[in-house]
Amino acid sequence: MSQAKVDRYKEEKANRKKTMKKEKLKHTLSTGCAAIVCIAVIGWVGYSAYGYFRSSDDDKVVQTEVDLSSINDYMTDVSATDSAE
Repeated sequence: MSQAKVDRYKEEKANRKKTMKKEKLKHTLSTGCAAIVCIAVIGWVGYSAYGYFRSSDDDKVVQTEVDLSSINDYMTDVSATDSAE
């Protein structure tokens, strides 16, 4: 090995703990950030779904009255015409 390689190896060996600590910190931070983003997305989806289903529960049933007297009169006239023939 050349002297430059030997010196570089010794320097890397001397700083190995610092380098490993930095890499471990970066990995931990990236994992933590990814977990926070995932929790935020899941929370947002859950909150949106809760709001959607909750709003459909608030709809009140409306009772509508229909006047069918004109249809009954028409049917009576049709049946009277059929029986007259």
